[in-house]
Amino acid sequence: MTSVGLGKGADLGGLEGADRHCQSLAQAAGAGNRIWRAYLNTQASALNDPKFVNARDRFGPGPWQNAKGVVIATNVEELHSAHNNFTKQTALDEKGQPVNGTDRPNKHDILTGSRPDGTAFPGAPFPDMTCGKGGSEGSAMIGHHDRAGPIDASWAVSWNSAHPTRGCGPEELRSTGGDGLFYCFAEK
Repeated sequence: MTSVGLGKGADLGGLEGADRHCQSLAQAAGAGNRIWRAYLNTQASALNDPKFVNARDRFGPGPWQNAKGVVIATNVEELHSAHNNFTKQTALDEKGQPVNGTDRPNKHDILTGSRPDGTAFPGAPFPDMTCGKGGSEGSAMIGHHDRAGPIDASWAVSWNSAHPTRGCGPEELRSTGGDGLFYCFAEK
């Protein structure tokens, strides 16, 4: 997971900008010898538009470990199941440090734009789930890296698909417990 966002809320400069941020943070942490990809989806412009990207297809078949070598998931199916090892203690930043959950300041909302299985949401007429509109008009689906939610329901404690944001700017993300952070996976 990123230790810091880009400072512009959910404006990450597209997948390319998010990937660059992952690579830069990994490089600074001494792990830049691999290709790093952001766990993010894109959303097509219309329901019948095939131009979208699924996060689950961006970084290979697994396994994945956190910055301290703890296995998070062994394959794509496990990653997107209840059997993955995403917890507040294991979802570390690139330096191997824990990221605030619902403690202060709350940073447990992690940008994904994802459905629970790691696939993209359909395009229009469905709502924006990737901050494609930006500002206060847009919205992004987020996950809870600490698996904490307002109720004990699978969607509320999902690491990648808990609820949409109230907008896409820094203040809108903070209003629900986010800071523009996202997950990074090494490509195999």
